[in-house]
Amino acid sequence: MANKKTFNDLGLSAKVLEAIDKKGFEEPTAIQAMTIPVMLRDDTNIIAQAQNGTGKTAAFGLSLIEMVNTDSKTVQALILVPTRELAIQVSEEINSLKGDKDIKIVPIYGGQSIDQQLRRLKKGVHIVVGTPGRVIDHLNRKTLKLGKIEHLILDEADEMLNMGFIEDMEEIMKHTNLDKRTLLFSATMPGKIKDLAHKYMDGYEFLKVKTEQLTTDLTEQIYFEVKAYDKFEALCRIIDIEDDFYGLVFCRTKSDVDSLVAHLMDRGYDAEAIHGDLSQAQRERTLKKFREQRVNILIATDVAARGIDVYNLTHVINYSLPQDPESYVHRIGRTGRAGNEGTAITFITPSEYKRLMFIQRIARTDIKKSKIPKVKDIIEAKKKKISDDLTTILEDEIDTKYHNWAKELLEDNNPTEILAAVLNYSFEEELNPDAYGEIKEVGAKGKQLDQQGKARLFVALGKKDKINAKKLVELIMSRVSVKPKHIRDIQIMDKFSFITVPFEKAEKIVVSFKEKGQKPLIAHAKKRTDKNGMQRTRGAHR
Repeated sequence: MANKKTFNDLGLSAKVLEAIDKKGFEEPTAIQAMTIPVMLRDDTNIIAQAQNGTGKTAAFGLSLIEMVNTDSKTVQALILVPTRELAIQVSEEINSLKGDKDIKIVPIYGGQSIDQQLRRLKKGVHIVVGTPGRVIDHLNRKTLKLGKIEHLILDEADEMLNMGFIEDMEEIMKHTNLDKRTLLFSATMPGKIKDLAHKYMDGYEFLKVKTEQLTTDLTEQIYFEVKAYDKFEALCRIIDIEDDFYGLVFCRTKSDVDSLVAHLMDRGYDAEAIHGDLSQAQRERTLKKFREQRVNILIATDVAARGIDVYNLTHVINYSLPQDPESYVHRIGRTGRAGNEGTAITFITPSEYKRLMFIQRIARTDIKKSKIPKVKDIIEAKKKKISDDLTTILEDEIDTKYHNWAKELLEDNNPTEILAAVLNYSFEEELNPDAYGEIKEVGAKGKQLDQQGKARLFVALGKKDKINAKKLVELIMSRVSVKPKHIRDIQIMDKFSFITVPFEKAEKIVVSFKEKGQKPLIAHAKKRTDKNGMQRTRGAHR
């Protein structure tokens, strides 16, 4: 770990490094450290094998930012992605990294107004991020010219292959500049991807990220699925339900760390921050306080936490998912040190489920879903701790001044009433349930989610629309990256249909079929109870 590269080692300019620092990233991921120097050389094609969630967008995005010539108005880079969601995500990520460099980036995908895309393309753009179908549409209209592009990036190439885009990818490549550099990113390397590379890439450098295996067996691993805005409330509940919480909480960026510490301190917790902006002296002071348990919560980035030797942690909490599986392995291993047991907790939003499952697969471990503690359970846990503490105090000799004071209070008051008053006076704030905010259960409001992570969706198309199971699957795949085998239990009725899909895909499918001012074509099915007390599903908008 000592030889890990920094962003300064990759050949990036001062302006780009400044933009990275503002974003809050401290250190490149493995795929970024491998890809950026090779891409900046600009003398070879690249095939990179890296899983989703390992920071590959920044790997090619930062390099493109360096190489784009803003004086030109021609399209200099095309990034092909399988879905509209990824097109938006990639363009937003590159925009957030470009700093003050005047680079024009436009996402083009089906489902968005083509007139809007035409206007933006006509003004001149440097980087186009697009789905194959819509890119071909613009090529046929001659509203997108790729004859002068310098870089073609195929992102999630295996997903595009799975979705049947191989012919579209080949068609697009025929319209591109022969002298361009091609970068192909793929989580797996099936034969057809290799064939594509041999056919259209005249030599390439192969880069592959090595993954680490999880070695600790002493760590209980669980995850909570929460909306992003409920993470703070969930963290407070986890801290409060424990007898003696003593843990490391990981955020992805320095700015996230500072924000979380400020919120915790406002709420009355003893928390400290540790990240790359601290001087060595500040770092040592913070660590000393944490080791001595004068503070019981340390909020850290991955880089800053490296080398922290604390052996009796009760918890490691992934407040945000790490950028790569390697970081997850290092984070949670801290709870199983020196033979101590501990709990590793990961917060995920619904869209991060797929990345968590990838981490679980690489780590060859079992990360179990759990429920966030209820407020009433936290209050009961606090009351038990207070009762235990009072019992412990009774075992010691209590100063006579308190005995005398107690006798005075009991002269004119009922013992139970006076004890209740003392407890109320001492613990009213600590035992107040209103101190906790509401956490909305993910998948509420009628969304049908079973224990295997599936959701039931209603489709406002049926036999009268000449729809069948095959056509319905093809329709959904044209909008969202989903494999046919994941669309199950298809029921085609006269006027509507039902399907079951993995819940991490459900929301994407629903959103992708929303049209402004129209009833949704696909929605989460709702339950209703019939006259026999049986639960049935129906359309959410019917």
